[in-house]
Formats: sequence, structure tokens, C-alpha cells
Amino acid sequence: MQTSPHLQRALVLQEQRRHELAEKELRQHLVDEPNDGFAHALLAVSLLEQERRNDAEQSAREAIGLAPDMAFTHYTLARVLADRNRHEDALAIIAEAIRLDPANADFHSMQASFRFQRESWAGALAAAETGLQFDPEHINCNNLRAMALVKLGRKAEAGATIDTTLARDPSDAFSHANKGWTLLEQGKRKQAMKHFHESLRLDPTNEWTRAGLVEAIKAGNPVYAVMLRYFLWMQKLSKRARWGIILGGFFGSRLLAGLSAANPDIAPWVMPVRVFYITFAVLTWLAHPVFNLMLFLHPYGRHALTEEQRSQATWVGLLLALALSSVAIWLVSGYNEEYLVPALVFGLLSLPTSAVHTCHKGWPRRTMACATLALAAVGLFSVGIIYAIHPEKRSPLGGFASGAFLLFVLGVFLSQWLAMWLAQQRPRR
Repeated sequence: MQTSPHLQRALVLQEQRRHELAEKELRQHLVDEPNDGFAHALLAVSLLEQERRNDAEQSAREAIGLAPDMAFTHYTLARVLADRNRHEDALAIIAEAIRLDPANADFHSMQASFRFQRESWAGALAAAETGLQFDPEHINCNNLRAMALVKLGRKAEAGATIDTTLARDPSDAFSHANKGWTLLEQGKRKQAMKHFHESLRLDPTNEWTRAGLVEAIKAGNPVYAVMLRYFLWMQKLSKRARWGIILGGFFGSRLLAGLSAANPDIAPWVMPVRVFYITFAVLTWLAHPVFNLMLFLHPYGRHALTEEQRSQATWVGLLLALALSSVAIWLVSGYNEEYLVPALVFGLLSLPTSAVHTCHKGWPRRTMACATLALAAVGLFSVGIIYAIHPEKRSPLGGFASGAFLLFVLGVFLSQWLAMWLAQQRPRR
């Protein structure tokens, strides 16, 4: 590895996160040393930090071509591929880096991180513990070990690991965020908030911490506290188990409806169960935006929300406000059905609207947005026809309006299944 002044300055600039200047120094170095694989790998890092992903991948692959036996070049390419949501490829590349340099805890930490993102909790734990064999005080390996232990239900071990990590380095923002999430899992939201605040003080750009603070603030509401425990519990399950619970609840509700219809005597006992299920299901879809909307009035919460959360909460809040206004007009007008239909349309439309921001940017979000706009068009079209034919209730358009409304309701129902699938898709970048 050449140590020209340009390369030395680039290393310092990267530590200072001044990646545009680091890129210039690295390119100057590569003019004199075009076959320096290490420099090409460093260039890939600076390009990635500038979100120039295509150029970063090209530089990382060139680095491997020039220095195939250098573990750092493989490590860099794995980092680039992970940022592009190509985790399978990234796992294979980091495994090669580990083969070349098995004692490097940073490499094992990255492997643990990739496995954690793929929800392989046992795999993440194994990778983190392997890294700790070579460096017992490695901050990221300790944190990832604790995160995996929490997901595996071993909270006591996780808490001990994080406490030890914080004792070694009380100024590590990642460790404070990890501690906050662990306390939140245990229902200790006030203690969690202290660690989230400290993490943000140390690193104001940490979105994982910001998300934790938002959840901790909202958990002050007893209804949301229940929902949060459900969300955190569901995250620990495999995708197959999650779908099993969702489908089981839906078909269980349909089975109860059939039994109730066939046996009217049990209807009074079945109805509360079905109402509870439907209410809970709707809350799982709307809890985040509705309670985020409430945070607009919170002195800290409104600053913790991201632009996406603000947008989601605003649109859902607007639709629910229109729905409630229509209900109020319906009551005042003497139960005129013309005002009940728009209330249902606006209220139901909040469900797919909320789901748009749960999908990752790219084709999943665009698909959900298009589906929502299509549903909005059908729903508003049905409302428009109803207003157009008033007061001629027997107009042939009446049946057309009813058909459009039923199509809208069916579309809203199907959109929630579409949203759950789209939310699991990570488009390549």
C-alpha cells in the first residue's frame, strides 16, 4: 500500500467525514498509483457516503480486481452491496473477507449486522460472538450480540451485555440507543427516553435513535403502549409466523361470523370478539400515523418526527377529519345517507394512505401510492354519483353508484394485503 501525501490526507478527511475532499485526494493519488487496490476501496467508501452507489460499486469491484487477497477490498464491496439492499450478495462477499482475515472483529460485526437485518437472530448472535472471541471489547459486536439476544427473548443477558458495553464507552451513541430499545422492550419507557436523548446528543443524525424516541413518547399513551408491545413481539417472529397470525385472525373472524349466522343464540357472545378483532386490526394499520399526529402537540415529539412521518400523519389526519365532519353532517341532517357514504369513503381511504409510507422508497412505495390513488378515484366517483342523482333516488345511476362503492370497499380490503407484502420488499438501489 502506497502512503503518498494525497492518500494520507484522504484518510484524515474520511475520518472527518469530508468525503468530497477525500475523493479529490484519492483521485490525485490514483493518477500516480492507478493499481493501488486499497486506494480504490477507500474511493468506493467516499463515493458511497455521497450516495453515488453505481460509482462506488464500480470502484469497489476494481479494488478487488487489483487486490483480490486484501480483505479490506471485499469488506468495502460488501458494505456497498448492503447499502444497495443486495444482502445475499453482501453476505457472500463479507464471508470472503472473513476467510482472508478471520481475526478481524469488524468483519464479523458486519456479518452479524447483515444477518440481523435479514431477521436471522441466531445467525447474528453467532457472528457477533465469533467477533468477540477476537476482540471482547468490540463495541459493535457487543451491541449486535445484545440486539440479537433481545430478539431471542434473552433480555437479561442482553441487558448485562449493554451495561458492560456502556461502562467501557459511555460516549457511544449506538450503545445508548441499543440500551433505550432494550428498556422499551421491557416497558420502561421513561428510562428508555433518557438513553435516547443521550444518544441523540452524541449523534443527532442517528435515525434509529430518533425512531426509538418517537416510540417511547407515544408509549406514554396506554392504548399505544399495548400496540407497541404487539409490534415489538411481532418483529421477533419469522415472516411465516407473522403471516400465520394475520391469516389466522382473518379466517378465525370469518369462521366466527359463519357460526354466528348459523346459530343466532351465540351471536351476542361472538359479536364482542369480532368487534375487538376488527378494532385491533384497524389500530395496527392506523396506530403509527394517528399517534404521530398527536405528537405534533408534544414539545419534543414534533421535533423527533421525520418528514415522512409528518407527511403520513398529516394525510391520514386530514382524511379522518373529513370522515368525522361527514359523520357530523350526517347526524345533523337527520341521517341522510348522502353524508354517510363520504364518511365511509374518507375513513376507509385512510388505511391505504397510511400504508404508502410503510413501503420502502422505490417501486414498492410507487405501487402502493398508485393503488391508493386508484381507490380514491373509485371512492370519490361513487360519492359524486350519489350527489348527482339526488333527490331522484330511483335513477339508474343509483345501482352504478352502489357497485362503485362496493368495489371501493373490496379494493381497500385487498390493499391491506398488498401493503403487507410490499412492506417486506426492499428494492435494489
